[in-house]
Amino acid sequence: MDRPEKKATRSSPQKSNNQSFSSGCSLSSSKLLIHALAVFVLFLVVWQIQQTSSASPWARWDKILNNSCLTTSHDTREGMADRLRQAVTFLPLKDLRYTGEAMKGHTWFMSSLYDMQEQGEVQYQQHPVEATGGRLLCLRGRDRHDGSWNSYALAWPDALPQNATLKAGITFVSYNHYDYHNIWHGLSSMMSFVAWHVKSQCAAPERWILYHWGELRTSMAPWVSTLLEATFGGAVKIEDFGSGGDDDDAPVCFEKAVVMRHNEGGMSSEKRMQVYDLMRCRARLYCQVGGRDGGIKVGVTMLMRDGTRSFRNASAVVGIFEEECRRVPGCRLTVAYPHNLTFCEQVKLMSGTDVVISAHGAQLSNMILMDRNGSVMELFPKGWKEMAGVGQYVYHWLASWSGMKHEGAWRDPVGDPCPFPNDEARCMSLFKDAKIGHNHTYFSQWGSSVIKDVITRKALQDPSALKPAAGLCGCH
Repeated sequence: MDRPEKKATRSSPQKSNNQSFSSGCSLSSSKLLIHALAVFVLFLVVWQIQQTSSASPWARWDKILNNSCLTTSHDTREGMADRLRQAVTFLPLKDLRYTGEAMKGHTWFMSSLYDMQEQGEVQYQQHPVEATGGRLLCLRGRDRHDGSWNSYALAWPDALPQNATLKAGITFVSYNHYDYHNIWHGLSSMMSFVAWHVKSQCAAPERWILYHWGELRTSMAPWVSTLLEATFGGAVKIEDFGSGGDDDDAPVCFEKAVVMRHNEGGMSSEKRMQVYDLMRCRARLYCQVGGRDGGIKVGVTMLMRDGTRSFRNASAVVGIFEEECRRVPGCRLTVAYPHNLTFCEQVKLMSGTDVVISAHGAQLSNMILMDRNGSVMELFPKGWKEMAGVGQYVYHWLASWSGMKHEGAWRDPVGDPCPFPNDEARCMSLFKDAKIGHNHTYFSQWGSSVIKDVITRKALQDPSALKPAAGLCGCH
């Protein structure tokens, strides 16, 4: 008897394989989607970092956290700002490691920072700039006796140091290795700011901060201060950081700071003359000085001193140059004591001067107020040539920088001998402020030659050259 055929109840192998493939494919697709999403988020974060690379660290992370799929709390953002505040490092304004080369390169003043400079332009620091991440300059700089106790730092605007005050506007920070109350040294340290003023579309400061060897100074020579007021068109406000109290150590930060520590260093001769042209023009506008007397062909001015480095016989010296001036039609001699004149009286006097005659001294800084191509005649006591060093040539330099002609110097060969022949420093202390004699023959010939030379130069001068600063920062 035939047995019935049995049918297989086991599933087909092909069907089982198809089900497994479908399940595996679904799992792989999910993993791929997750990986793609992770890559996209990572790409988004990196893109945000690149887009905000020029901002401060706090601003970068704040933007990333607020504009990506990541979230953060207010406390987290504040914590990040606190960390940036704590990362601000204050360094000594006067770095004693560089005492032996205090004026070289980065100097010992803000020694960790380097200057900016374009060819022929002034050397300066400016904060904030992109190179330092847009950070602001902050100072703890009130000490007036030891510059190494004062300090500076750079800080991000979003994370200023604890208890810091932010000063708006432009702040000029000056380093002077010498003295703000000496007209020559004060003028030398300030003229670089005028160069920046010209370079920066005539931008003017809200305040000045003055340092000498890192020590705070709160005043300068009135002549210099008034010249700056005339040049920048406003009162010179010198920062003193308050008069004391519990907040003496609190930092002060500045919206925009310009720092000078090299005076006129690096400036081309053309740039220096441009600066003095502007200062001369602005001083005359400030003092409302008009044109000069048309009947005067050459103005000769003797700037006199009382006491140190004055003439032994002032009337005899005046008489010699007066006689030579009288020989030339249209020559006028004026004798003046600058310390008895106001700033504007000095500006008016020098505006009509073509030849200035004076002993070596700060009063010779008035030469910059003459028209270009004015002549300078300088006189020295005995001993200066041998012992005074390069400082005796500062008015040669100033004449060159301001477009004047230095006509040489007369050095008195007569004077008391030094009782310390083997000690130049002690000898110079005696010669420095000695009185000055005269040589009638030499002075007559010298004066006659210079006066005639000036008349010849003026006859050949282009009238347009008398206003070289016309159109510059309000000059006309």
